[in-house]
Amino acid sequence: MARWTLCKRIDFIRRLRSLGFNKPEPGGRHFYVRYEEYTLTIPNNSEFSVPQLKMLLKQVERILERKISLEEWQRL
Repeated sequence: MARWTLCKRIDFIRRLRSLGFNKPEPGGRHFYVRYEEYTLTIPNNSEFSVPQLKMLLKQVERILERKISLEEWQRL
């Protein structure tokens, strides 16, 4: 059975890009990505822990208005 694992920041951004988000832009202390009129702040960690990744994905799900399963996330 698949499990959530750590995710490198660059991989997270690459997966967001495949979901339709724009390239990261600098903004104050953090970078952010845009999707239509929504903005998502990207933490500066080089690697995201599982709880942090799940928190960020909940924000992405709210923006996209759909659920992202573990299997879909791993395919991206």
